[in-house]
Amino acid sequence: MVTVLGSGDALLRVIEKAFPKADIHVRGNQVSAIGDAAEVALIQRLFDEMMLVLRTGQPMTEDAVERSIAMLKASGNGNGNGPEETPAEVLTQNILSSRGRTIRPKTLNQKRYVDAIDKNTIVFGIGPAGTGKTYLAMAKAVQALQSKQVSRIILTRPAVEAGERLGFLPGTLFDKIDPYLRPLYDALHDMLDPDSIPRLMAAGTIEVAPLAYMRGRTLNDAFVVLDEAQNTTAEQMKMFLTRLGFDSKIVVTGDITQIDLPGGAKSGLREVQQILDGVPDIHFARLTSEDVVRHKLVGRIVDAYEKYDDGQQAANGHQRK
Repeated sequence: MVTVLGSGDALLRVIEKAFPKADIHVRGNQVSAIGDAAEVALIQRLFDEMMLVLRTGQPMTEDAVERSIAMLKASGNGNGNGPEETPAEVLTQNILSSRGRTIRPKTLNQKRYVDAIDKNTIVFGIGPAGTGKTYLAMAKAVQALQSKQVSRIILTRPAVEAGERLGFLPGTLFDKIDPYLRPLYDALHDMLDPDSIPRLMAAGTIEVAPLAYMRGRTLNDAFVVLDEAQNTTAEQMKMFLTRLGFDSKIVVTGDITQIDLPGGAKSGLREVQQILDGVPDIHFARLTSEDVVRHKLVGRIVDAYEKYDDGQQAANGHQRK
């Protein structure tokens, strides 16, 4: 019961807070719920899902319980209008196990994003900061390399500044570019033995490079991840997508609310959604603030900025009238 209810009944308190119209009672090894019929039905489903997760040997955390409740509430109370996937299916899908930890999706949209990468040649992961779009794409790239689906991984991003200037950074060109690629190196260190990364990079099995280095190449038998794609121009996006070679996959990730292009240049990521929407074997996965897997405040910050931007646009539109 400790694993089900949590240490000091921490998980039980999360459930009670989420379902205020029901009273939950625990006696020995029995849990009963009395109250609003719809909430009681959801509580029963929640405990069933928790048991399925626990039987895999994976512990339930407060965060996992909160996400399970959100998924069940989104499922339309089992009336068939909601998602087909269950919380247990989402929370127990392993992508990659490395150095004693397992990388897996934590939300329904993340699971669908990961599944789309399996099913499509080109996938766009579009969403705010902290939704795991880059991290999960890189985990799928490492998984594809380890299972010999591809022979190399190519990680790239445009070297566009968020308020800084490349020229003011010290050192050689590579020294100047390195800060822009650092988040990709950090993620690699989470997923692979750090000692093996220099060897794999020296052999060309893993390549981390600025987007400009992709021009004129054909990328065969590779898993290619373009990160921060909101900072590509329309021309750069077209150049990158046409690098696709045989037996390769491309995942493009970005956040269209954080465009750092100078002079109001049009984002290639924003434009490509209109151009390629509906093209077979290309999938657009859209993540939201509900998929943020960083500190809970990050999701609230994203929502607050969206609300502010919507208010500004409405005010500007009113002024123009």
